[in-house]
Amino acid sequence: MSPWTHGLSATELWALFGHFTMLSLLAVGGAITTVSDMQRFVVGERGWLTDAQFTGSVALAQAAPGPNVLFVAVVGWNAGGVWGVVAALAGSLAPSCAVALAAGRSRERHRDSRFVRAFTAGLAPLTLGLLVATAWVLLEPVRDERRSMLVAACLVAGSVAWMLRTRRSPLWAVATGALVGAAGWLG
Repeated sequence: MSPWTHGLSATELWALFGHFTMLSLLAVGGAITTVSDMQRFVVGERGWLTDAQFTGSVALAQAAPGPNVLFVAVVGWNAGGVWGVVAALAGSLAPSCAVALAAGRSRERHRDSRFVRAFTAGLAPLTLGLLVATAWVLLEPVRDERRSMLVAACLVAGSVAWMLRTRRSPLWAVATGALVGAAGWLG
């Protein structure tokens, strides 16, 4: 099988690009907030990856140094090889970059308007909801294991509480999750 396509046809690559383009426009709070729908599309609807492959793709990219959006490239690679990476990244980055550029310029001109302040305040609960949905999808591999699910659910709840109640770096919550995983308390 060629590393360029992993067997995906041109039509399937366009479908990957189109779906990730749509998700890019919904990615309030970053690409990680769209993981739940990416999983639904590439695993549930298209069957290009298994749940374990998808979760592994996200985990690998999140563990690597660099930008948060790296998981899109890994998902694209595992689904469609080099052209899968191109389709997934182009779909994820181009629309959101264009919208962010236009919105940033507009916000600077209208930053004191009531609408801009209300819109900005409304994005926080939306982002939190998308992150909780992402956590739910990433818990899929351990949902049948009661102890692992309980530990993972506590980690998610603790991370959400940490983010809501402190101004400290979220890296402490990430480090806690890494220690729990390294200690073997998950899986």
